[in-house]
Amino acid sequence: MHRPVIAVIGNSTLVNDSYPVQMVGETNMRAVSEAADCLPVMIAALPDVAATAELLSAFDGFVFTGGRPNVHPEEYGHAETEAHGPFNRERDAVALDLIRGAVAAGKPVLGICRGFQEMAVAYGSTLHPEIRDLPGRMNHRMPPDGTLEEKFAIRHKVLLAEGGKFAQLMGATEIMTNTLHGQAVMEPGARVVIEGRAEDDTAEALVIEGAKGFAMGVQWHCEWKAARDPVSVAIYGAFGAAARG
Repeated sequence: MHRPVIAVIGNSTLVNDSYPVQMVGETNMRAVSEAADCLPVMIAALPDVAATAELLSAFDGFVFTGGRPNVHPEEYGHAETEAHGPFNRERDAVALDLIRGAVAAGKPVLGICRGFQEMAVAYGSTLHPEIRDLPGRMNHRMPPDGTLEEKFAIRHKVLLAEGGKFAQLMGATEIMTNTLHGQAVMEPGARVVIEGRAEDDTAEALVIEGAKGFAMGVQWHCEWKAARDPVSVAIYGAFGAAARG
C-alpha cells in the first residue's frame, strides 16, 4: 500500500552566496518518513511555481517547517522594525494561503517553529518580534555555541491544557521540549487555541478551532530525532494517521 504523500515546505537560501536554491533539513524529511510513516516531498516556497489549488490536489498533508526568516509583520498588521527581520515574503505568500486552504479542505497540517507562527498568523494572530525582551520571559533562542546535539537539547517544560488535543495525544499535561526561536505569538486569533505554554507563559502549542482535520502546531522543533522522542512520536503518529484517514 502506498504511503500518504506529505508536502514539506522549503526555505530559500543561496549556494556560494549567489545561486538560489530551496532546501529542507534532513531531519524534517526523516521525521515524516520514520515517525509519521509517510512519504515526504519538498515543495518550493515560490508562489509562481505552484498554486494552492494544485498543491491541495497533489498532497495528503502538509508540514510547515522552521526557518531563519520570520513572517513579515505586515501579514498581521504591524509596522516593520529591524527586530522583526529577516524576512521571506515568498514563503509568506505560499504558506499562509496554503495553511488556510488545507485546513478548510480537511487536509492534515503540522506547523513547526516558524510554521507554528505561520499557522497563528494565518488565523489572525500577532507576533512579538523578540520574546526575551518581555518581562519575566526566558531566552528561547538557539544557543550560539555548541554541537547540534547541544543546541537541540531538551530545555524546558511545556504545560498542556487539560482535556485539550495535545494532552490527549501525550496522555499528560506536562512535557519536555527543546526551544530555538526568537519570536512568539502575542495575541492569538479567534480560531487559534493555545493549548501549551512554557513556564514563562510563552505560547508553545496550538490547534485551529473548527478544523475538519488535524491542524496542530508546536513552537519547538519536534522533528529533531522524532522517531526516538516520545513527544514527537505522538505528534507525528497522529499526523500520519490523519493523512492515512
